Amino acid sequence: MPNPFVHCELNTTNPRKAKAFYGKLFAWKMEDVPMPEFGTYTMLDVGKGTGGGLMKQLCPGAPSAWMPYVQVKDIDVATKKAKKLGAEIMKGVTEVKGMGWLSIIVDPTGAVLGLWEPK
Repeated sequence: MPNPFVHCELNTTNPRKAKAFYGKLFAWKMEDVPMPEFGTYTMLDVGKGTGGGLMKQLCPGAPSAWMPYVQVKDIDVATKKAKKLGAEIMKGVTEVKGMGWLSIIVDPTGAVLGLWEPK
């Protein structure tokens, strides 16, 4: 699969409550990682399958929501292509220090999707 789903992220209005809930529901291993550009980020080790993360919702007034990320070969090219095809760019290409780059798009039907290029 040339563009697999590689990460699933919870943007939540209450990280503490979300961590308690999912930790008890699924027994996921969680590790807090300081990320200056996003605040505290919690890595989710889910065992088998695609892992993820959990962070405070950064969009004012937005509800808590899960967002999948799809891996791309070139984040700039993929983000520009998405826009050309009718997507809205919610967050332009952003570096995640030491890890890679992300962008967030809203497809023409209103669905939100993250794009990810690993370092």
